[in-house]
Amino acid sequence: MTSYTNSRFIVYVYFSKKDQIESEGWSQIRAVDILQRCWIRTKKIRENENGVSLPSVTVNSSQPQIQPTHSSQSLFSPHSSLLPTQIRMGIYLSTPKTDKFSEDGENDHLRYGLSSMQGWRATMEDAHAAYTDLDDSTSFFGVYDGHGGKVVAKFCAKFLHQQVLKSEAYLTGDIGTSLQKAFLRMDEMMRGQRGWRELSILGDKLNKFTGMIEGLIWSPRSSDGNFQVDDWAFEEGPHSDFAGPTSGSTACVAVIRNNQLIVANAGDSRCVISRKGQAYNLSRDHKPDLEIEKERILKAGGFIHAGRVNGSLNLARAIGDMEFKQNKFLPAEKQIVTANPDINTVELCEDDEFVVLACDGIWDCMSSQQLVDFVHEQLHSETKLSAVCERVLDRCLAPSTAGGEGCDNMTMIVVQFKRPAQSSALAEEQSSSNGQAEPEIKLERSES
Repeated sequence: MTSYTNSRFIVYVYFSKKDQIESEGWSQIRAVDILQRCWIRTKKIRENENGVSLPSVTVNSSQPQIQPTHSSQSLFSPHSSLLPTQIRMGIYLSTPKTDKFSEDGENDHLRYGLSSMQGWRATMEDAHAAYTDLDDSTSFFGVYDGHGGKVVAKFCAKFLHQQVLKSEAYLTGDIGTSLQKAFLRMDEMMRGQRGWRELSILGDKLNKFTGMIEGLIWSPRSSDGNFQVDDWAFEEGPHSDFAGPTSGSTACVAVIRNNQLIVANAGDSRCVISRKGQAYNLSRDHKPDLEIEKERILKAGGFIHAGRVNGSLNLARAIGDMEFKQNKFLPAEKQIVTANPDINTVELCEDDEFVVLACDGIWDCMSSQQLVDFVHEQLHSETKLSAVCERVLDRCLAPSTAGGEGCDNMTMIVVQFKRPAQSSALAEEQSSSNGQAEPEIKLERSES
C-alpha cells in the first residue's frame, strides 16, 4: 500500500499480491500521477487554506525514491532514468509460469492455433491478434513482442488491424501499403492525451480506473457531437503534450487474401512458411548491425554499441520507443528506430502447408527449419493446432535461467491452409505439363 496525505485528503493505493512484481517498480510513478490529479481537482479548496504544502509521499523504504514529474510524463516518461532498474532489465521469476493462453479457429480456407506463455519473465509482455475473417475474403494474424512494458504490444493487438481496415489503400486492394500505414499510425496514435489515456487503460487495473475517470473529465475539443473514435488529435487534457511511450514492441503480421499472403514486419519476431516441408523466412530480423539498419541509425544521429541502438535497444525497428524518434527534421521512416515495416508478398500455391508467426522467445531456441520440422512431426499425431503450439513452448522453455535462452515470453501462431479438392500431386502434374515454374518465395531459404 502507498499513501499520500495533506491537510485536506488522503489517497491510498493498494496493490494485490498478484500484481506485486509488476506494480513494485511503477507504484510511485502511478501514485504520484493520481495525487497530481487530486491536487489539481481540489485547487479551489486549497486556495482558501493558508500555508498548505505539497503532499508528502510515504513509500516502502526499500524502493527507489522517484521525484514527481510533469503530469504528462508521470506514467510513461521519456526519461529512462525514471524507470526502476529491475524493470528495465527484465527480472526473472524463481519458477516459470507455464500456464498458457491457447486458442483455435478456422474458416473455409484455413485454420489456426495459437498459444502464449509467460515463462521465466516477471511479466507477460507479448500480445497477439487472430481474425479469420477481417472481412469476407481476408484473414489477419499478428504477433507483438513488447519490451520495457506490455502496453505497446497490447495497443498494437487492439488497434493495428483496425487501422488496416480503415486505410484507403486497403479499400483499393493495396494491402501492403495499408499495413505500412497502419504500423506508422501506431506511433502517431500513442501520442497526446488520447494516446496516454488508451495506454493507461491497457496498462493494468489501476491505470484502467484512472484512465476511465480522466476520459469522463476531459472531453474532445469538438462539441458538435460528431466526434469519431479515431479522431485522436482532437482530445485534450493534462497529457496533451505526451510524446509517447518509451516502451515498445515488435510487430509481425500476416494477411491472407485469396491466394495471396502479405507479411509486414518491424523487429525480430518472424514469419516462416512451410513449402513442401522446407522453411522459408518471409521476414527479416531487424538487428542494428544489419547494414541497411546501421546506415539509417548513423544518419539519424544514433550509434551502435555492443549490438544495441545507442547502447540500449537490441532492435533497429519497433513500434513505440519514442526516445529514438525525436528528430523533428526527419520523417518516421528515417528515425534512429523506425516502425516502418518490411513488406513481403507471396503468391500461395498447392505446396504451401502452413505459416508460423512467433516472437524471438521461440526463434532464440529453434531455427526456422527446426520449427517447421517439429510442427510437421507433431501434425502426424495432433490435429489441434493450439496443442502443437503448446508443445513448441514446452520444448523451448529452459530448465533454469542460467543460460538465458528459453527464458523469454513465448507466443506462437500456426496457420494451416486447407487443401482444395484437387490433390497436390495432380496440381504438380498439371503445372509441369503447362511448363509453369514454381512460384518464387521472396527472401531467404532457411538454414537447417
